[in-house]
Amino acid sequence: MPIFVNARFLTQDITGVQRHAIELSKRLKRLSPAIRFIAPQNVIHKDTAKELSVEITGKGTGHFWEQVELPLYLKKHGGGLLVNLANTAPLYYKQKIITIHDTGFLRNPEWYSKYFYYLYRFLIPRIAKNSLKIITDSEFAREEIIETLKIPESKVSVVYCAPSNVFQNRPGETGENRFGDYILTVSSLDPRKNLERTILAFRKLNKGGIRLVIVGAEKKIFASPYLKDLIQKDDRITLTGYVADEELVNLYRHAKFFIFASLYEGFGLPPLEAMACDCPCVVASAASLPEVCGSAALYCDPYSIEDIADNILKMFVDNELRTGLIKRGRERIKMFGWEKSARAMLKVLKELSQS
Repeated sequence: MPIFVNARFLTQDITGVQRHAIELSKRLKRLSPAIRFIAPQNVIHKDTAKELSVEITGKGTGHFWEQVELPLYLKKHGGGLLVNLANTAPLYYKQKIITIHDTGFLRNPEWYSKYFYYLYRFLIPRIAKNSLKIITDSEFAREEIIETLKIPESKVSVVYCAPSNVFQNRPGETGENRFGDYILTVSSLDPRKNLERTILAFRKLNKGGIRLVIVGAEKKIFASPYLKDLIQKDDRITLTGYVADEELVNLYRHAKFFIFASLYEGFGLPPLEAMACDCPCVVASAASLPEVCGSAALYCDPYSIEDIADNILKMFVDNELRTGLIKRGRERIKMFGWEKSARAMLKVLKELSQS
């Protein structure tokens, strides 16, 4: 059975979901060149599309293309196993696998816009039930999917994420430090990222000369009533918006440390990216983060502003702690690799395509 990949993710701005799909796809293509990548016409990541030899089809975009034109294309070409890497998939095409990164929309619907919540609440359970297999990023996310979507354990497999090569193996490559002494966090202005408590904890410290730099952009699907106003009221806080990977590497490398006090993550790539750049991490003791970061991070209670502030201060003043976490981070990231993940995915694909 031929294998196709739904490459609609190449039409979307890069967040963790799209980065996962792009990195995994590149390795899948190298390991199994016969895999075909299908995308709508509005591709924005053109170099990646060229690398994947993407086939453009249809006149529509977005959900219409995915739900209508993509399955029609597959049926016209004799069908095959369709791999979906970014949470959604054609509902009525049954020869498919789906990657579901987390079920946060069911656990905490208030974090999302009503449109996003109702769309996902309708689509995801139905797609999950009529997919041949579900792939997710962590054992935590696997347990969440089994519990919230009522899926048999045997149907859900874990394929870990990994930091991209751009964040690794670049000793000595640092550009200009634009912010002086700063703490870095990387996330969207999504309520589950817990930026409000992170900012309030930072402001409690009242440390002169230290800044908080937030790399992230506002997304319409998320509801965050006054977070932007909170950021704008403090001139020690900088919201950069989206930055290219090369600039993000530079920000990780110059930061005093990285903080990621997220309330809910199916995996959580930014701490591993920070570790790959020798940037020590404070992360939340929540969801998948202890599974991913192991002993290579300092943990905080994401629901306690006091505890976040205490751990920020601890990291800020303790050079030995930061040095130890950098060393443990270098070891931790060796556990994760996109080629290793692609081989695990390919094993699942081959089993399904031969059955």
